[in-house]
Amino acid sequence: MTAVPVVHLGDLHFGRDAELEQIEALEELIPALNPGVIAVSGDLTQRARHGEFQRALAFVKTLGRTAPVLVVPGNHDVEWWTSPFGIFGQDRLYRKYRRYFGNDLTPVLTLPGIVMAGALTAHGVALGSMTWNLNDMAVKGHLPAAEAARVRKVLDAAPPGAARYLVVHHNLLPGRISRRMGLAHWKRSQRQIVETGADVVLCGHDHQEGAELLDGRVVVSTASTHTGRTRGRRAAAFNVVRVEPEATEVRHLRWESGAGRFAPASVERFVRRPPG
Repeated sequence: MTAVPVVHLGDLHFGRDAELEQIEALEELIPALNPGVIAVSGDLTQRARHGEFQRALAFVKTLGRTAPVLVVPGNHDVEWWTSPFGIFGQDRLYRKYRRYFGNDLTPVLTLPGIVMAGALTAHGVALGSMTWNLNDMAVKGHLPAAEAARVRKVLDAAPPGAARYLVVHHNLLPGRISRRMGLAHWKRSQRQIVETGADVVLCGHDHQEGAELLDGRVVVSTASTHTGRTRGRRAAAFNVVRVEPEATEVRHLRWESGAGRFAPASVERFVRRPPG
């Protein structure tokens, strides 16, 4: 199996908080990395406004000249105030997102050596995302059982040896600084995700980059943000992931503000275990 490099970005937050110098640097650097796929794990906008979506779409189209791009919505891309708890239907929540990025909220991308499935965890103010902390309202997400079952079916059909990716917005593991989980009912969600058979999960939401193992077998790549709102005022970063026959590698490229560029930082490797 030839390792397909995957560029993993997230939490761009086009609008007030976006760091445009970083965005321009990404547009210049990513083609030189020669990725096979680019994944954007949600929160393309800050307030789900038309102008923010328009700028996000222009960025994604620029990336698309280099490689296929898979995008999923994040909680900031959902117009939750238009239909809290789905009282006016679900369609209102994603009207603007769908206008700019299409009707499919859970895209699937199949290329030689790779199958990548998007799953929807950003549902606005929804019963499945509620916790006892009111500050979590419209922030936390959840993974419905039907979503997990759909992803499992997609990944089960992957050709032998293909790298199997799942892309969601909310972080699956506690942030190293925040110690916060992105998903409500996270224990159940973690179990469901392991059962999908994914080799790698790409997520974001916590605004700190990371690479860790879930259940000793699933590599979780967490993207940082390209705003000034990183955890602990750390430098922003993005990830490049490679699934090789024997190991999975996650390489972090970190922003150097003085030089105005992203530079290679840490690399983490995880032994690849067979499913089952």
